[in-house]
Amino acid sequence: MATSPIPTNLIFGTLGVGKTTTIQHLLKQKPDDERWAVLVNEFGEVGIDGSLLAEQGAHIREVPGGCMCCVAGLPMQIGLNRLIHEAQPDRLLIEPTGLGHPHQILQILGNEHYQDVLRLGPVITLVDPRKLDDPRFQDHELFQAQVQAADILVANKTDQCTHLQLNSFERWAADQLPAKRQYLSTYQGQLQTHWLEGHHGDALLPPPSPQHHHGHSHHNHHEPEPLASLQVQPWQVRNNQGQGYFSVGWYIAPEVQFRETELLAWLRQAKVERCKGLLHTSGGWCSINMADGVLSVARLEQAKASRLELITHQQLDAEALDKALRALSVPN
Repeated sequence: MATSPIPTNLIFGTLGVGKTTTIQHLLKQKPDDERWAVLVNEFGEVGIDGSLLAEQGAHIREVPGGCMCCVAGLPMQIGLNRLIHEAQPDRLLIEPTGLGHPHQILQILGNEHYQDVLRLGPVITLVDPRKLDDPRFQDHELFQAQVQAADILVANKTDQCTHLQLNSFERWAADQLPAKRQYLSTYQGQLQTHWLEGHHGDALLPPPSPQHHHGHSHHNHHEPEPLASLQVQPWQVRNNQGQGYFSVGWYIAPEVQFRETELLAWLRQAKVERCKGLLHTSGGWCSINMADGVLSVARLEQAKASRLELITHQQLDAEALDKALRALSVPN
């Protein structure tokens, strides 16, 4: 029996702009009679975004360890094929890493293998208006590619913006070529599901120039090893690097607890670009998110494991960081 193509949306945006929060909000609006699936790609290797999204009842497949489109797109296609086969979803959302280049991802989704399987809806790119004043941000080839690929531009984190910054975003968005279907403003990722309807525009990105090699000239094209069972290895540390970024991540057995006040103080003083985690603390389970130096904490009922990821432009001393984190754990 023939089946209809699966409505599919890409959610782009740079590190810390709020992609996972946005997808969480969309999943809360999912009709009860529909199955939704999410393909998640993270720069790190310990699966924090996937664990957060799984709490919303969606089918999740993760592509860890860098950009899903690397190695000729094989990790993405394997993850995507498995997700479609296992979930048979009514809608598919794809969250590439904030360091992911859209060109090859769109090429993969548009190839003949997926023509009758997926119906690509509007591509949404989230933007933090506060960063548009920084030429290093606006002129970055990756940011420009994500903006060019978008059908809809969304100013997120508007509750932290000035009126001047919001007005500047609207002028900037109106000037983009190709012209955008819509440009919208929101905060805390509060997109509405009707923004997912429709079709992706006909114009795709031009082929990447040789000097940029689709943004991956400094990327490690490695296949990450699967995380071991926590029963066998209850404390695991993973490192990754690429595109000028470095990460250290932890995957820790759920019975390990951390002294919450000291843990949050340690994270606040950490000199990193991005921090996110699910952690079992003395105050209970919580999710932790830090971007632009602002740390936020949200309570969780429970999680299957503690996970923490630190990402920065500088080489990280994984051994020293691991020693410091271990010292914050509550003795058994």
